[in-house]
Amino acid sequence: MQVIKYLTLGVFLLCITASCSGEKNNESKNTSVKQAEEVFVYYFHNARRCATCRAVESESEKAVKELYGDDVNFEVYSLDSSEGEQKAEEVGAPGQALLIVSGDKKINITNEAFMNAKSNPDKLKQIIKDKIDPLIN
Repeated sequence: MQVIKYLTLGVFLLCITASCSGEKNNESKNTSVKQAEEVFVYYFHNARRCATCRAVESESEKAVKELYGDDVNFEVYSLDSSEGEQKAEEVGAPGQALLIVSGDKKINITNEAFMNAKSNPDKLKQIIKDKIDPLIN
């Protein structure tokens, strides 16, 4: 009779232990870490491009890659293509533009880019850094 009591007690404890560890596993599965929004830098251009337009693209891309590697996406679109028109409409690009987009945040640095891409690319790089860092930290 005592063997049955101990056997029953053992099975009971085993069930409780399995149940408790199952709850812990479920808790850890339900706990999620909020991930930061992805950051995209979009450069929209027209088919006819001057030296400054090309410098905005190359210097911006270089800065993003040097500063963030693959952590920040850099994409270039021609406004003269259907894909470019579609993307510009999607992100609200006003035309030729350099935009930093993360979630519902959109930062237009077109003017700064055109003023600095050829004459002061380091300043453009710093502007890009100053705008993106708060979005990823």
